[in-house]
Amino acid sequence: MQPPLLFFFLLMTFLSIHSYNPTHIVNARVFTLKMHHRFSDPMKFIAGDVPAKGSVEYYSQLAHHDRIFRGRRLSDSGDERLTFSDGNSSFRISSLGFLHYTTVSLGTPGQKFMVALDTGSDLFWVPCDCSRCAAIDNTAYNSDFKMSIYSPTRSSTNQKLACNHSMCTSHHECLGSESYDTCPYSVSYVSSQTSTSGILMEDLLHLETEDSEGEVVDAFVTFGCGQVQSGSFLDIAAPNGLFGLGLEKISVPSILSSEGYTSDSFSMCFGHDGAGRISFGDKGSLDQDVTPFNVESSHPTYNITVTQLRVGSSLIDSSFTALFDSGTSFTYLTDPHYTRLTKRFHAQTKDSRHPADPRIPFEYCYDMSPDANTSLIPSMSLTMKGEGQFFIYDPVIIISANHEVVYCLAVIRSAELNIIGQNFMTGYRIVFDREELALGWKKSDCYDIENSIDSSSKPLNPNNVPPAVAAGLQGHRERTRNIGVTSVSVYALVHYAYRKSYTNDLCE
Repeated sequence: MQPPLLFFFLLMTFLSIHSYNPTHIVNARVFTLKMHHRFSDPMKFIAGDVPAKGSVEYYSQLAHHDRIFRGRRLSDSGDERLTFSDGNSSFRISSLGFLHYTTVSLGTPGQKFMVALDTGSDLFWVPCDCSRCAAIDNTAYNSDFKMSIYSPTRSSTNQKLACNHSMCTSHHECLGSESYDTCPYSVSYVSSQTSTSGILMEDLLHLETEDSEGEVVDAFVTFGCGQVQSGSFLDIAAPNGLFGLGLEKISVPSILSSEGYTSDSFSMCFGHDGAGRISFGDKGSLDQDVTPFNVESSHPTYNITVTQLRVGSSLIDSSFTALFDSGTSFTYLTDPHYTRLTKRFHAQTKDSRHPADPRIPFEYCYDMSPDANTSLIPSMSLTMKGEGQFFIYDPVIIISANHEVVYCLAVIRSAELNIIGQNFMTGYRIVFDREELALGWKKSDCYDIENSIDSSSKPLNPNNVPPAVAAGLQGHRERTRNIGVTSVSVYALVHYAYRKSYTNDLCE
């Protein structure tokens, strides 16, 4: 009898911060905070029951989040950095499957929320004056962090947005005078009947610089008072709120830059251990690689162009556009690009191919020898428009099942969209320069951001890339030796990047 399958997903987004008392762009600050993957090593001690890293359940839950959210439509920096007023606090929860998250303090006095971080959506919303929201006393959560529901009457700085406010584009939904009626919003996520609706508000987000001064910064932001949630928002998906980082004017990064608080740019870093960092106003460094965004006016996203693929010794002329989406666990390619990449990878892999299993979303999986600690796998890189080389440091994932170790190329065939997912971003500081409409990247360990690994440490000439690299499994093998997984529970998926369908447009 197979054990019950667990269903979780990663709703990857990143926190945006907007400060009051604007300064000129020439004196732009860099706002930064640490983020932690829900199952990263730094967070294990606060979690309840979590799947072992590398187990079948681990990747099953990562994969399932992608399937749930099928089809989302998606100045020089100073030395000052900004984080939340209560620091990068740890909080104990029992289950919020594979979320990247942080805590925010909103209102006066501050009301705390644990929000999911999402680069693919625009609106920041929290549960508020609820008609239907996730239960804050849900037994799936650990009591060390008390889930909150925002109460406008408890905040002396709360303001409702009128229908004639520049951020309100749902005028047709207003019933009374536009000067007095509050602005409604409704965002539907096509997958799993997931949605949020309510009214738009403004309030203070409490922040603090990370320099020696420790300056308090209280930032007015626009957010959604989420009165009615449905679908996954009622349990495993961002039950305490969502923080969007998209390109639309409603997003907090857009507000932050338009009011002159920072440059219109931010960076995100993805460490090998699952921890990370996000910095607002960060335009990166002069030695980073860059490629332009392909911005569509109807609904702009972080879309880039790949001109070539390199797998080991093979150079593949395969040009396509792709969403650079930190909220997607894995990478998705349409044909013919998927077939070209995977066939070349398979041809240069020495290990025996693992028997096909319909419950594993990855087509190309291989058996590790019981006595091996490493396996040579083909190196991989993307050539971006502009000739920048994006080297893939973690192209494979490792799965344990029945005391066996299997590794898979973590690329999934997609029917519609090409997505560069989080797994391909590992080991980089990624810069989203919205002023220059360009993506930047530089190798980094995410702990010493100021001294990110120098570009001289990576091969600048793609012809110098070794045809194969060693995938080290020593630590993983030790961790998984006694897991005793008895079945494979990885479900197939197509794409997380959840398509937003606005019932009432929030963006012009």
